[in-house]
Amino acid sequence: MTPKPPRSVRWYSAVLFLVTLIVGVTVGFWMPRDDEFFAIRKNFQIFGALYEELVTNYVDALNPEQVMRTGIESMLEDLDPYTVFIDEANNIDIDILTRGRYGGIGLNIGIRNGQVTVSSPIENTGGYEQGVRAGDIITTIAGQSTEGMALTDVNALLRGEPGTAVEMTIVREGEPEPLPFLLTREEVELHNVSYSGFLKDDPAAGMAYVKLERFGRNAADEVKHALDILQATAPIQGVVLDLRDNLGGLLDEAVSLTQFFVPHGSTIVSTRGRLSNTERVYRSTMQPLYPEIPVAVLVNEYSASASEIVAGAIQDLDRGVIVGVSSFGKGLVQIVRPLPYNTSIKITTAKYYTPSGRSIQAIDYGRHDGSSEAIPDSLRRTFTTLGGREVKDGRGIEPDVLVSFGEESELEEALRRRAAFFFYANHYAATHSQIEPNFVVSNAIYDDFRAWLNREGFTYSTSMEYAMGDLSEQLEANGYSSTGDEIAALNRALAQEKAMDFNRHEPRLKERLRAEILSRYLDRDKQVRASLANDGQVLRAERILQDTREYTSILD
Repeated sequence: MTPKPPRSVRWYSAVLFLVTLIVGVTVGFWMPRDDEFFAIRKNFQIFGALYEELVTNYVDALNPEQVMRTGIESMLEDLDPYTVFIDEANNIDIDILTRGRYGGIGLNIGIRNGQVTVSSPIENTGGYEQGVRAGDIITTIAGQSTEGMALTDVNALLRGEPGTAVEMTIVREGEPEPLPFLLTREEVELHNVSYSGFLKDDPAAGMAYVKLERFGRNAADEVKHALDILQATAPIQGVVLDLRDNLGGLLDEAVSLTQFFVPHGSTIVSTRGRLSNTERVYRSTMQPLYPEIPVAVLVNEYSASASEIVAGAIQDLDRGVIVGVSSFGKGLVQIVRPLPYNTSIKITTAKYYTPSGRSIQAIDYGRHDGSSEAIPDSLRRTFTTLGGREVKDGRGIEPDVLVSFGEESELEEALRRRAAFFFYANHYAATHSQIEPNFVVSNAIYDDFRAWLNREGFTYSTSMEYAMGDLSEQLEANGYSSTGDEIAALNRALAQEKAMDFNRHEPRLKERLRAEILSRYLDRDKQVRASLANDGQVLRAERILQDTREYTSILD
């Protein structure tokens, strides 16, 4: 096993990488001053020679690639988390974003309880057609065990040239033996719009709903196509654009999508960085396709980047109502620059600003020492929308209408962290061949879920239990008894309160169970339709769009 390079080697290689990056990558979009060029050249020569000496003459054998990779990672730790080195194996993820397709078998996978698990097969792909299901555990790929395998390595094995085949073995609850699969890779096209339709399946009401998962290639065209189909069915009276959990993507697609709704010539977003060529203003270059239709944009804490560009422009131009909770707050612009040997770097070059001039960046990484801190309220500035409404910077896009699902309880968090909903859905599907059309989680199913948790040995600790543990330690450390009647009474009270958590949080837990169980029986469209009926944010947006007086008053 190659020894880990010493810290000095990591530091030197980090500096060397920085110098190499500046010299080899930035030439072409930044011309250094004579004194800067001299400093770069001087230090490049010094550290180039030093790196060679260390790798060739150090007392222990050093892996040159590992030394450099460690240095790269050490250096980038001091910057924002969006500036990252992309090696050859992960460059495919950039291609997926820009091309919207890849060679693979069409499975969305994740790590659940340390196991490689299918979260959902993509419809109309090989994996889906051959019967791979959500919840299946992949144990081998191409003869290799997946135990302890990183997700990037799993994807590398599953993806490849269309037409080639890959063998894998899965374990499925309810099946006595592992199931072998031979799947042929094909060109898998990722759709940005995962669902569109009229709310409540009521074309007469005209409330169009579009769920946009990402801002990949052709995202704006997909939204337009979805709305065109709905418009051909019945006149659209309002649009709910769902950007919840949309982490962003291509800036140009965000600009193109916003153009559908805002007046021609409107500023949509601007970017400014250290270099003059990063200053750019993006304006609408077309007449809007939907100039008068009321719009509601849904955002949550995972709506980021391109999602915030769209929501920020719609809000600042008073073109629609933002509903939900505050967005993530990512106002940093990255570009991808190629590096040698099919590697690249995604580097932050600018910040973007909404039409009113506000930055929505919520975290300050400006110290460049690896630290970060939330922008304090005292430094937040107030801006005005086109119609004069006040909006603030530094906290993402704050909704015009706050609709929260409430904070996750400690019980729900523990269940989610242990993937309990996910694996119970596997158990349920293994013992029930079908479900009722209007499936709900009955009390009997809920009781069975709790019994299943007991069999699985599920336990969790609350923050109050941790606090009581600390209190007992402090009492004993100071010579007091931690087993007195008062402490015992407190522990009993805590236990009683904890025992009531399953009843106290029953509605939310049942809804999470329902959504997970439905995913084992219904295709994507039917799952979304079933979830919309109980989605408080969607229902609130629908009511606002249907009430002209309320919609107008929010924007005044």
